[in-house]
Amino acid sequence: MRAGRRNVRITHPDKALFPDGITKQDLADYYRDVADAMLPHVRDRPVSMQRFNGGITRPGFFHKDIPKGAPEWVPTVEVPKKGGTVRHVLANETATLVWLANQNCITPHVSTARADRLDRPDRIVWDLDPSDDDFDLVRRTAIDLGALLREAGCEPHAMVTGSRGIHVVVAIRRRYAYGAVREAALAVADALVERRPDDLTTAFYKEKREGRLFVDVNRNGRAQTAVPPYAVRPRPGAPVATPLRWEELEDRGLAPDGWTLRTVRGRLERAGDPWAGIAEAAGGLPRAG
Repeated sequence: MRAGRRNVRITHPDKALFPDGITKQDLADYYRDVADAMLPHVRDRPVSMQRFNGGITRPGFFHKDIPKGAPEWVPTVEVPKKGGTVRHVLANETATLVWLANQNCITPHVSTARADRLDRPDRIVWDLDPSDDDFDLVRRTAIDLGALLREAGCEPHAMVTGSRGIHVVVAIRRRYAYGAVREAALAVADALVERRPDDLTTAFYKEKREGRLFVDVNRNGRAQTAVPPYAVRPRPGAPVATPLRWEELEDRGLAPDGWTLRTVRGRLERAGDPWAGIAEAAGGLPRAG
Protein backbone atom coordinates (compact mmCIF):
# COMPACT_ATOMS: atom_id res chain seq x y z
CA MET A 1 0.00 0.00 0.00
CA ARG A 2 1.08 3.57 -0.58
CA ALA A 3 2.15 5.29 2.64
CA GLY A 4 3.46 8.79 2.23
CA ARG A 5 6.33 8.62 -0.25
CA ARG A 6 6.82 4.87 -0.07
CA ASN A 7 5.12 1.60 -0.89
CA VAL A 8 4.82 -0.73 2.11
CA ARG A 9 4.00 -4.41 1.75
CA ILE A 10 1.22 -5.67 4.02
CA THR A 11 1.41 -9.42 4.58
CA HIS A 12 -1.80 -11.28 5.48
CA PRO A 13 -3.88 -8.08 5.29
CA ASP A 14 -7.09 -9.98 6.13
CA LYS A 15 -5.74 -11.28 9.46
CA ALA A 16 -8.22 -10.33 12.21
CA LEU A 17 -6.33 -8.58 15.01
CA PHE A 18 -9.45 -7.73 17.06
CA PRO A 19 -12.39 -10.01 17.88
CA ASP A 20 -14.85 -7.78 16.02
CA GLY A 21 -12.99 -8.43 12.77
CA ILE A 22 -10.72 -5.39 12.59
CA THR A 23 -7.87 -6.57 10.39
CA LYS A 24 -4.20 -5.84 9.92
CA GLN A 25 -5.16 -3.87 6.80
CA ASP A 26 -7.60 -1.79 8.87
CA LEU A 27 -4.80 -1.06 11.36
CA ALA A 28 -2.38 -0.08 8.60
CA ASP A 29 -5.01 2.14 6.95
CA TYR A 30 -5.68 3.85 10.27
CA TYR A 31 -2.03 4.65 11.01
CA ARG A 32 -1.60 5.95 7.45
CA ASP A 33 -4.63 8.20 7.81
CA VAL A 34 -3.72 9.72 11.21
CA ALA A 35 -0.01 10.07 10.47
CA ASP A 36 -0.10 13.85 9.96
CA ALA A 37 -1.50 14.30 13.47
CA MET A 38 0.45 11.50 15.14
CA LEU A 39 3.96 11.96 13.76
CA PRO A 40 4.76 15.20 15.64
CA HIS A 41 4.13 13.30 18.89
CA VAL A 42 6.31 10.28 18.07
CA ARG A 43 9.01 11.57 15.70
CA ASP A 44 12.57 10.88 16.87
CA ARG A 45 11.35 9.02 19.97
CA PRO A 46 12.56 5.43 20.49
CA VAL A 47 9.65 3.02 19.98
CA SER A 48 8.86 -0.07 22.04
CA MET A 49 6.52 -2.21 19.97
CA GLN A 50 3.58 -3.92 21.65
CA ARG A 51 2.95 -6.74 19.18
CA PHE A 52 0.12 -9.26 18.88
CA ASN A 53 1.01 -11.78 16.21
CA GLY A 54 -2.12 -13.79 16.94
CA GLY A 55 -4.41 -10.82 17.51
CA ILE A 56 -5.44 -9.43 20.89
CA THR A 57 -7.24 -12.60 21.97
CA ARG A 58 -3.82 -14.20 22.37
CA PRO A 59 -0.90 -13.01 24.51
CA GLY A 60 1.11 -10.14 23.09
CA PHE A 61 4.68 -9.12 23.83
CA PHE A 62 6.94 -6.08 23.89
CA HIS A 63 9.68 -5.92 21.29
CA LYS A 64 12.33 -3.21 21.58
CA ASP A 65 15.03 -4.23 19.10
CA ILE A 66 14.30 -3.63 15.41
CA PRO A 67 13.07 -6.90 13.84
CA LYS A 68 15.28 -8.76 11.40
CA GLY A 69 14.45 -8.03 7.78
CA ALA A 70 13.27 -4.48 8.42
CA PRO A 71 13.54 -2.22 5.38
CA GLU A 72 16.73 -0.18 5.23
CA TRP A 73 14.71 3.04 5.18
CA VAL A 74 13.35 2.45 8.71
CA PRO A 75 15.43 4.74 10.94
CA THR A 76 16.76 3.52 14.28
CA VAL A 77 18.63 4.75 17.33
CA GLU A 78 20.95 2.81 19.61
CA VAL A 79 19.79 3.08 23.22
CA PRO A 80 22.02 2.01 26.13
CA LYS A 81 20.80 -0.78 28.39
CA LYS A 82 22.39 -2.79 31.15
CA GLY A 83 25.05 -4.93 29.53
CA GLY A 84 24.82 -3.40 26.07
CA THR A 85 22.50 -1.51 23.76
CA VAL A 86 19.17 -1.93 21.97
CA ARG A 87 18.42 -0.56 18.50
CA HIS A 88 14.95 0.98 18.61
CA VAL A 89 12.81 1.99 15.65
CA LEU A 90 12.09 5.69 15.12
CA ALA A 91 8.61 6.34 13.67
CA ASN A 92 9.55 9.42 11.68
CA GLU A 93 7.31 9.06 8.65
CA THR A 94 3.99 7.64 7.56
CA ALA A 95 5.57 4.58 6.00
CA THR A 96 7.18 3.56 9.30
CA LEU A 97 3.84 3.72 11.13
CA VAL A 98 2.35 1.49 8.43
CA TRP A 99 5.33 -0.87 8.56
CA LEU A 100 4.87 -1.15 12.34
CA ALA A 101 1.24 -2.15 11.76
CA ASN A 102 2.49 -4.88 9.42
CA GLN A 103 4.59 -6.18 12.34
CA ASN A 104 1.30 -6.61 14.25
CA CYS A 105 2.39 -3.69 16.43
CA ILE A 106 -0.96 -2.46 17.66
CA THR A 107 0.50 0.05 20.12
CA PRO A 108 3.84 1.81 19.61
CA HIS A 109 4.97 3.07 23.03
CA VAL A 110 7.49 5.93 22.95
CA SER A 111 10.15 7.55 25.09
CA THR A 112 9.67 10.93 26.76
CA ALA A 113 13.06 11.92 25.29
CA ARG A 114 14.16 12.26 21.69
CA ALA A 115 16.95 10.38 19.96
CA ASP A 116 19.52 13.19 19.84
CA ARG A 117 19.38 13.76 23.63
CA LEU A 118 18.27 10.52 25.23
CA ASP A 119 19.14 11.77 28.71
CA ARG A 120 17.00 14.95 28.51
CA PRO A 121 13.23 14.29 28.37
CA ASP A 122 10.90 16.94 26.98
CA ARG A 123 7.63 15.61 28.42
CA ILE A 124 6.37 14.96 31.96
CA VAL A 125 3.54 12.45 32.29
CA TRP A 126 1.15 11.96 35.19
CA ASP A 127 -0.80 8.74 34.66
CA LEU A 128 -4.10 8.77 36.55
CA ASP A 129 -4.80 5.08 37.05
CA PRO A 130 -8.02 4.08 38.86
CA SER A 131 -8.10 1.20 41.32
CA ASP A 132 -11.62 0.42 40.08
CA ASP A 133 -13.86 1.70 37.30
CA ASP A 134 -14.55 5.13 38.83
CA PHE A 135 -13.59 7.16 35.78
CA ASP A 136 -15.43 10.22 37.07
CA LEU A 137 -12.87 10.39 39.88
CA VAL A 138 -10.13 10.24 37.24
CA ARG A 139 -11.75 13.04 35.26
CA ARG A 140 -12.14 15.31 38.29
CA THR A 141 -8.60 14.59 39.43
CA ALA A 142 -7.25 15.57 36.01
CA ILE A 143 -9.02 18.93 36.34
CA ASP A 144 -7.50 19.49 39.79
CA LEU A 145 -4.06 18.43 38.60
CA GLY A 146 -4.30 20.89 35.72
CA ALA A 147 -5.12 23.71 38.13
CA LEU A 148 -2.14 22.77 40.31
CA LEU A 149 0.17 22.66 37.30
CA ARG A 150 -0.92 26.12 36.24
CA GLU A 151 -0.13 27.35 39.76
CA ALA A 152 3.28 25.71 39.29
CA GLY A 153 3.90 27.65 36.07
CA CYS A 154 3.10 24.98 33.46
CA GLU A 155 0.51 24.43 30.73
CA PRO A 156 -1.23 21.04 31.16
CA HIS A 157 -2.53 18.85 28.36
CA ALA A 158 -4.92 15.93 28.84
CA MET A 159 -5.41 12.67 26.94
CA VAL A 160 -7.79 9.78 27.52
CA THR A 161 -5.62 6.70 27.25
CA GLY A 162 -7.99 4.41 25.39
CA SER A 163 -7.73 2.08 28.39
CA ARG A 164 -9.01 3.15 31.85
CA GLY A 165 -7.39 6.45 32.66
CA ILE A 166 -6.12 9.88 31.67
CA HIS A 167 -2.61 11.14 31.06
CA VAL A 168 -1.89 14.73 32.03
CA VAL A 169 1.21 15.90 30.18
CA VAL A 170 3.44 18.96 30.35
CA ALA A 171 6.04 19.88 27.73
CA ILE A 172 9.40 20.98 29.14
CA ARG A 173 12.64 22.32 27.72
CA ARG A 174 15.40 19.76 27.31
CA ARG A 175 17.52 21.01 30.19
CA TYR A 176 16.84 18.48 32.93
CA ALA A 177 18.02 14.94 33.60
CA TYR A 178 15.54 12.16 34.30
CA GLY A 179 16.14 12.27 38.03
CA ALA A 180 15.22 15.94 38.30
CA VAL A 181 12.17 15.46 36.07
CA ARG A 182 10.83 12.56 38.12
CA GLU A 183 11.42 14.45 41.37
CA ALA A 184 9.47 17.42 40.04
CA ALA A 185 6.65 15.15 38.87
CA LEU A 186 6.50 13.44 42.25
CA ALA A 187 6.47 16.78 44.10
CA VAL A 188 3.41 17.80 42.09
CA ALA A 189 1.75 14.43 42.74
CA ASP A 190 2.47 14.68 46.46
CA ALA A 191 1.01 18.20 46.57
CA LEU A 192 -2.13 16.98 44.84
CA VAL A 193 -2.50 14.01 47.20
CA GLU A 194 -2.04 16.32 50.18
CA ARG A 195 -5.08 18.29 49.03
CA ARG A 196 -7.20 15.13 48.60
CA PRO A 197 -5.76 12.36 50.80
CA ASP A 198 -9.02 10.41 51.00
CA ASP A 199 -9.24 10.05 47.21
CA LEU A 200 -5.66 9.97 45.95
CA THR A 201 -2.36 8.23 46.60
CA THR A 202 1.15 7.90 45.20
CA ALA A 203 1.57 4.41 46.71
CA PHE A 204 3.05 2.08 44.10
CA TYR A 205 1.78 -1.16 45.65
CA LYS A 206 -1.91 -1.83 45.14
CA GLU A 207 -2.42 -3.20 48.64
CA LYS A 208 -1.42 0.20 50.04
CA ARG A 209 -3.82 2.23 47.89
CA GLU A 210 -6.97 1.27 49.80
CA GLY A 211 -9.20 2.01 46.81
CA ARG A 212 -7.69 5.43 46.15
CA LEU A 213 -6.71 6.74 42.71
CA PHE A 214 -3.03 6.18 41.91
CA VAL A 215 -1.27 9.35 40.72
CA ASP A 216 1.51 7.58 38.84
CA VAL A 217 4.75 9.37 37.93
CA ASN A 218 6.70 6.27 36.93
CA ARG A 219 6.48 7.05 33.20
CA ASN A 220 9.14 9.69 33.91
CA GLY A 221 11.98 7.32 34.69
CA ARG A 222 14.88 6.55 32.38
CA ALA A 223 14.03 3.81 29.85
CA GLN A 224 10.30 4.15 30.58
CA THR A 225 7.77 4.75 27.81
CA ALA A 226 4.29 6.20 27.45
CA VAL A 227 1.40 5.63 25.08
CA PRO A 228 1.48 8.45 22.49
CA PRO A 229 -1.48 10.34 21.05
CA TYR A 230 -3.49 8.41 18.45
CA ALA A 231 -2.04 5.00 19.37
CA VAL A 232 -4.52 2.12 19.13
CA ARG A 233 -4.90 0.06 22.30
CA PRO A 234 -5.15 -3.76 22.36
CA ARG A 235 -8.71 -3.86 23.67
CA PRO A 236 -12.03 -4.88 22.09
CA GLY A 237 -13.27 -2.25 19.66
CA ALA A 238 -9.74 -0.85 19.09
CA PRO A 239 -10.00 2.24 21.34
CA VAL A 240 -7.48 5.00 20.71
CA ALA A 241 -5.43 7.23 23.03
CA THR A 242 -7.06 10.56 22.21
CA PRO A 243 -5.86 14.08 23.10
CA LEU A 244 -8.51 16.39 24.53
CA ARG A 245 -9.25 20.06 24.51
CA TRP A 246 -8.93 20.92 28.20
CA GLU A 247 -12.59 21.95 28.48
CA GLU A 248 -13.65 18.45 27.40
CA LEU A 249 -12.69 17.29 30.90
CA GLU A 250 -15.81 19.08 32.14
CA ASP A 251 -18.00 16.60 30.23
CA ARG A 252 -19.39 14.07 32.72
CA GLY A 253 -20.08 11.73 29.82
CA LEU A 254 -16.39 11.55 28.90
CA ALA A 255 -15.06 7.98 28.68
CA PRO A 256 -11.43 6.77 28.67
CA ASP A 257 -12.09 4.62 25.60
CA GLY A 258 -14.74 6.68 23.84
CA TRP A 259 -12.88 7.07 20.55
CA THR A 260 -11.80 4.16 18.42
CA LEU A 261 -9.90 3.29 15.27
CA ARG A 262 -13.16 3.80 13.38
CA THR A 263 -14.09 7.21 14.87
CA VAL A 264 -10.89 9.18 15.54
CA ARG A 265 -10.41 10.12 11.90
CA GLY A 266 -13.75 11.92 11.89
CA ARG A 267 -12.82 13.77 15.07
CA LEU A 268 -9.55 14.92 13.51
CA GLU A 269 -11.32 16.05 10.34
CA ARG A 270 -13.83 18.09 12.34
CA ALA A 271 -11.58 19.70 14.95
CA GLY A 272 -7.92 18.89 14.26
CA ASP A 273 -5.39 17.82 16.88
CA PRO A 274 -5.92 19.51 20.29
CA TRP A 275 -2.22 18.94 21.06
CA ALA A 276 -0.90 20.51 17.86
CA GLY A 277 0.79 23.30 19.83
CA ILE A 278 2.14 21.29 22.75
CA ALA A 279 5.82 21.71 21.79
CA GLU A 280 5.46 25.49 21.75
CA ALA A 281 4.23 25.34 25.38
CA ALA A 282 7.53 23.88 26.64
CA GLY A 283 8.88 25.58 29.73
CA GLY A 284 10.70 24.83 32.96
CA LEU A 285 9.95 22.20 35.56
CA PRO A 286 6.81 22.68 37.66
CA ARG A 287 7.45 24.21 41.04
CA ALA A 288 4.90 22.72 43.43
CA GLY A 289 4.49 24.18 46.87
